[in-house]
Amino acid sequence: MKSQHYFSEEQESELKLRKITDTIRGKQYEFNSASGVFSASKLDFGTRVLAENMVIGKNDRVLDIGCGIGIIGRIAAELTSNEVVLSDINKRACELAKTNTSMLKNTKVVQGDSFKPIAGEKFDVILLNPPQTAGKELCFQMIEDAKNHLNPQGTLQIVARHNKGGKTLETLAKSGGYRVYLSRLR
Repeated sequence: MKSQHYFSEEQESELKLRKITDTIRGKQYEFNSASGVFSASKLDFGTRVLAENMVIGKNDRVLDIGCGIGIIGRIAAELTSNEVVLSDINKRACELAKTNTSMLKNTKVVQGDSFKPIAGEKFDVILLNPPQTAGKELCFQMIEDAKNHLNPQGTLQIVARHNKGGKTLETLAKSGGYRVYLSRLR
């Protein structure tokens, strides 16, 4: 059996469902989660920092790339009246993201590798908690590819550990060794 990671397309591990409950932006949330997805048993700190600090306008079209179970996308969908697209390579994560956003009318979940499922589409905001364990090359490629999917004046908002390559970006917020970085397409 080949090595499995949360950034693998297929998960061969036994499906073990669980619930995650947490308060984000002052509101209580419950999310469905499972084995074989990123941070399966709790809200990871990087996701929390991005969720608490992302900047989304009321009419922004948003992409949550590498959405995992849909935490960031679900909260983003409550901040905009426009469409929020959630995308991940992990099929199990996408199924959970669909469940976790099913109560919202302005979300769509797509499955596929990086930006391939949304080829040619443009967004006002792209949100990314990069899969750092997949390697810097993939993370930096995702950052580079984001510019092809941003509307003029659109923003890429990334959360990462400051000591893992983020020192060269504009800091939107920082907490517990994580920072939310913002890059604006000019």
